[in-house]
Amino acid sequence: MIAPARNGWESVRAELLGRIARRIWKPGDSIPNEEDLAYEFGCARATVNRALRDLAAGGYVERRRKAGTRVALTPVRRATLSIPVLRVEVEAGGRSYRFAELSRAIEPAADLAAARLGVAAGAALLRLRTLHFADGAPFAFEDRWLNPAVLPDGAATEFGDLSANEWLVRNMAFSQGDIAFTAANAGAEEAGLLGVAPGAALFVTERTTWRQDQAITAVRLAFAPGYRIHTNL
Repeated sequence: MIAPARNGWESVRAELLGRIARRIWKPGDSIPNEEDLAYEFGCARATVNRALRDLAAGGYVERRRKAGTRVALTPVRRATLSIPVLRVEVEAGGRSYRFAELSRAIEPAADLAAARLGVAAGAALLRLRTLHFADGAPFAFEDRWLNPAVLPDGAATEFGDLSANEWLVRNMAFSQGDIAFTAANAGAEEAGLLGVAPGAALFVTERTTWRQDQAITAVRLAFAPGYRIHTNL
């Protein structure tokens, strides 16, 4: 084990990166699992997880759920993305924000949601449908599936004055996730909610987050025309 004074996540990250740089672990090699590394470094598994997440964000390793962590074949710099809080996005543009929860119910997981979250088709999940507004105009329609098992009070968890989006960002730490960006034509329901013509082009994000092997949420956000995303390299 490394000395206790050096087992913070930054020190663990530095040691792991050093092993990659010295080709102890070559491109494509699997590296030990979090539990074994935590034992070696005399630290909590969460500390190793934090170090690996930082290395993954830098493009040095590739992490796959249930497949472990490998040294990246071609290390690259990656764009930095954070999970946006829609209220903050709207207010940053000088506009007023509000949201309306359209529905909230325990439902059998749709096939696509089940596949994204890695649960059995038809598993009971909490489904939330929310409309977000900027200066009173529709800004984004959110269709979210939540795993009740991760919530403090299960499906009965109340988010208070916060949207589910903001509550989850504030309260639910995640270890990994994925996000996809697409252009999609508005269906009849989305068109009506967002106040656009059916078939109008929408910017859509689909995001799934996990805590270790436990699914947290899968969400689809359809934004009204004119939305743009900004990130850093």
